[in-house]
Amino acid sequence: MAGDAKKLQPIIIKRVKKGGHAVHGGAWKIAYADFVTAMMAFFLLMWLLGSTTEGDKKGISDYFQSPMKVAMQGGSGAGASASIINGGGSDLTQSAGQAKRGDGADRKAKKMSGEQAKAEAAKRDAKMLAALSAKIAGAISSNPKMAEFASQIRLEITPDGLQIQIVDNQKRPMFDSGSASLKPYMREILREIGNALLDVENKISLDGHTDRSAYGNAGKGYSNWELSADRANATRRELANAGMPEDKLARVVGMASSLLLDTDDPLSPTNRRISILVMTKDAEERLLGGQRVPLEIELETETPQAAVVVQPPR
Repeated sequence: MAGDAKKLQPIIIKRVKKGGHAVHGGAWKIAYADFVTAMMAFFLLMWLLGSTTEGDKKGISDYFQSPMKVAMQGGSGAGASASIINGGGSDLTQSAGQAKRGDGADRKAKKMSGEQAKAEAAKRDAKMLAALSAKIAGAISSNPKMAEFASQIRLEITPDGLQIQIVDNQKRPMFDSGSASLKPYMREILREIGNALLDVENKISLDGHTDRSAYGNAGKGYSNWELSADRANATRRELANAGMPEDKLARVVGMASSLLLDTDDPLSPTNRRISILVMTKDAEERLLGGQRVPLEIELETETPQAAVVVQPPR
């Protein structure tokens, strides 16, 4: 019996099954996320330090050194600006200080409004000068006496304004030879032009010009410079007699022969002329520097850039 029991005892075979590594879980993902977050915080800190002004850095430093003092007494710190960009606010053009919302837009609007006003003024000047040129041309053609001198009166609209040039004619000079005395027909021409300019608000510039021929009394201190200035001043007086206010004239200049009309023939009578310029507002600002100044009589020297200014008697 014992032998039979031994035969019936089951045989147990243990087999070890080899497999892969055990599952680690998600701990590594949490560690990696923490690392990425720390790197982002580090780069953000570096960017903030690079874009913060020295004053804000000092304020932050003072706060952490004595926070109660800054809190009680105030001062510039990290909370003094609503933006990390220099100047703060919504205007990125500000480089220092606080910028209120709308400051940049207001400045741009003012700049644009100034440019628009300048453009509108230029348009008004162009229309006015064109109408004035037509008015003077009509006054000359409708007056039989004036029509005789039409060839001596030249009208031209330039970037600086309407230029009215009255030139000499070989048979009909505007002044006595070597003198600033006006011929009678020159007085009539100036009175007609003066009447046409009465309603014009723009300032006027007067230039006197001579030809290149030497003046006989140059050795005595009186040359073409003085002669051209005296002729321009005589023209000013005649325009004033026609009713033109003195304050409408911005300057009276003697140019001598420094700016010839006929460069091919420096002795041509057309170089002896009076130039009346009705200036645009832009030219007036460039000449007067944006300020209204009393009438000045300028005598150009031999260097066109320089001028001797002689104030008229008070």
